[in-house]
Amino acid sequence: MNVRVLLTRPWIWGFAAAALVWVAILAISGQGGGQTVSLALSLAPYLVVVGLGQMLVITAGPGNIDVSVASVISLAGFVSVAAAASTGSVVLGVGAGVAAGIAVAAVSTVAILGLSVPPIIATLASGLVASSATLSLAGGFTAVPDPGLRELLNLRPAGVPLFAVAVAAVTVAVVAVLRRTVYGRSLIAVGQNRRAAERAGIPVRRVIAATYLASGALAGLTGSLLATYIAPTADLGTRYLLDSVAVVVIGGTIISGGRAVPTGVWGAALFFILLDGLVNLVGWSTAAQNLLKGGLVLLVLFLAGGGARTPGASLPSLRRRRRPAAADTTTPGETTDG
Repeated sequence: MNVRVLLTRPWIWGFAAAALVWVAILAISGQGGGQTVSLALSLAPYLVVVGLGQMLVITAGPGNIDVSVASVISLAGFVSVAAAASTGSVVLGVGAGVAAGIAVAAVSTVAILGLSVPPIIATLASGLVASSATLSLAGGFTAVPDPGLRELLNLRPAGVPLFAVAVAAVTVAVVAVLRRTVYGRSLIAVGQNRRAAERAGIPVRRVIAATYLASGALAGLTGSLLATYIAPTADLGTRYLLDSVAVVVIGGTIISGGRAVPTGVWGAALFFILLDGLVNLVGWSTAAQNLLKGGLVLLVLFLAGGGARTPGASLPSLRRRRRPAAADTTTPGETTDG
């Protein structure tokens, strides 16, 4: 494949890596590949949903990261299952889980914007609060996930999980938001140069607040659905902290902000799910798996060299070119596959 295409279409990397791992699994196991792909498509969407929220936060610029997502997922799982069981409504249950995620994100947002606490510290603190609440709920918890929702999440028409199709539609919606809405263009501009965006009249604080709240909502949605698909546990979201950041970076989003690649999150999520299957197949421990994932993230960051954008763009140039620049920075992740 042309190297130039790989550089201008970073979402290809994740899909190519996923394909290589899939071939390795087939070579080692000697079993049919259709079942492996179906299983990957069943698990990857949960990582994609929380990854999309993390992607928005990272796109907001240097220092922005949400390390509360793991705690939010675990908390939302308990809240959602409990609310659904007590009200008899799956919609209210899922809504309660999403609301729990937004509440935790609101605490982080107040700390970041109101108290000038660094995002990693603010989200870590709010995550600890969420973890404490989760442990309180877990004691003597007796509610069970709704069987109807679980059946829906396991539905596979023609072998393709219905939930994967739904999350693909959500990914397309995120692409549209980044490309076509004021919020999306503003987020890209803020990530490229926050000071210049402020001088250009963009409501930076409002954009950042909306971004963290969106991340909390998506993490809450992930926890609500994942708890139904598996079961609500205190460590339900533990693996999603490292993985949510890794799929964003490997998917092509610039860690320093200013370019989001939603499609790449899908490719990287499939790669990670298949990679888990491969290392389990060869008998690696969880610690070794995490070491491998961390090494892959560092390798991608090293190869990316900190991103391809030019920092410190002047205010006049941003004013003249702000909309085209936003379109250009999102194009690599938003073409063809959306």
